[in-house]
Amino acid sequence: MSRRTAVFGAFLGLVTLATPLLAQSTSDVRFEAGNYGTMVNGAIIGDEYIDYRLGAKAGQEMFVELNVTDSNGNGSVFFNILPPGSDGLAIYNSSMDGNSVTQALPTDGTYTIRVYQMGNDSDTGKTSGFTIDLSIQ
Repeated sequence: MSRRTAVFGAFLGLVTLATPLLAQSTSDVRFEAGNYGTMVNGAIIGDEYIDYRLGAKAGQEMFVELNVTDSNGNGSVFFNILPPGSDGLAIYNSSMDGNSVTQALPTDGTYTIRVYQMGNDSDTGKTSGFTIDLSIQ
């Protein structure tokens, strides 16, 4: 390997590390007229993650409950709640605090529910189906 190739490879690696992670899938969640909640269904593969976005106001409460419906692994599926403008810092992390929460919302804006797998399921490309019961009041 030439020195030029090695330097370019190292540069490419640094650029890749500096690039923020983007969700492989992003969906805007909307409630039907007159409803304050909905069910979301999905599936996650390996180390990907899925972002579900919805608007809310400061002082409202968001209820999120994630259930694994099927998996060819251990079903290690979790979610984070990211506040408006977050660069990945969560106000709730279900891998630490459980897959059901009623979270008070601190500011107006678009919140993101980021669904992901951890551990062996993430590392070995396992697939897990899930449902999310979601409401804002």
